[in-house]
Amino acid sequence: MFTTPNSVSQDQLIWKMLFDRQTALLHRRAAPAFSQGLARLGLRREAIPDIRELSAVVEAETGWQLAPVGRPFEPAAFFALLAERKFPIVTRIRSMQAFDFSPEPDLFHDLFGHVPMLLDEGLANFLHELGQAYVAQPAGSPAREQLWALYFFTAEFGMVQHESKPCLYGAGLLSSAGEIHHCVNEFTPRPAFDLATVLGTPVTGARYQNQYFMLPAWEQLTECVEELAGMLAVVR
Repeated sequence: MFTTPNSVSQDQLIWKMLFDRQTALLHRRAAPAFSQGLARLGLRREAIPDIRELSAVVEAETGWQLAPVGRPFEPAAFFALLAERKFPIVTRIRSMQAFDFSPEPDLFHDLFGHVPMLLDEGLANFLHELGQAYVAQPAGSPAREQLWALYFFTAEFGMVQHESKPCLYGAGLLSSAGEIHHCVNEFTPRPAFDLATVLGTPVTGARYQNQYFMLPAWEQLTECVEELAGMLAVVR
């Protein structure tokens, strides 16, 4: 994964610093599924986990595998992996210059933000259904853009009400201090999750989000799959 002893040392330091800060920021802010997944995986501040070893643990727990990749890639390839119950893990960790906010997925975003959530059966099934729905649509179909938006505003930047308080579950929030501070700002819109609205909202990457959609209950994430299937059937 790494090329020189110095780069290994630097990457481990960045992992440790990010791990410490995010776990402190997420105390009482993260969705229960994230905290439970983090504990079950045994992720530690002291060392970047070996992706293959972690993949074996995830597969034993869920049937999903982790797929190391050199860099983020296009949605079509990404969703094709989800359809096979595989989650891509970027093997490069962010630089110190991008410590607060990484403009694209990196090792910390994927391992710390996404993998613990994969241990939640509801979210894992949701991602699998999204992957299958995406690959079933023809290239260039507007439905593919809608499915990307649904993924983006849930698995990347989603929030959920839990015991009457807002909690974070999207990996882009869980892995970024800057995004968390922007999200919890009282002036940042956090509208209630509505499937039709989410599907029609443009995706804006490489900067903080304009808004964050709030699930009223965790169960709605899986329930919206049936509603989505009906919409896609109409489109076809």
